[in-house]
Amino acid sequence: DVQLQASGGGLVQPGGSLRLSCAASGFTFEEHAVGWFRQAPGKEREGVSCTVMRDGGTDYADSVKGRFSISIDSINNAVYLQMNSLKPEDTAVYYCAAVWGDDDCHEMDYWGKGTQVTVSS
Repeated sequence: DVQLQASGGGLVQPGGSLRLSCAASGFTFEEHAVGWFRQAPGKEREGVSCTVMRDGGTDYADSVKGRFSISIDSINNAVYLQMNSLKPEDTAVYYCAAVWGDDDCHEMDYWGKGTQVTVSS
């Protein structure tokens, strides 16, 4: 029973911070690429951040670079997205996803339910 679940979203004012969590069950993130994606109303889903577990490499969308950081908790089999200096345009449903054996987050096999992030004053 493979499951992936994102959590930690909420309402935050511009300039605030949130930390999203992605917990996996039924598999481990080892030898996976794990990524965060988001979809805002009326917009296509976009990649936010990606990490390749086997080498620790990370990548970020230009729109979040310097503000967001992806990290790994191997013991608890979880991946996090720390989001700082949040902007209204960051408002979206955020999803975590994983794929085995890839070195990027272009084609993901496992998707979790999203968590809503709303940035508003």
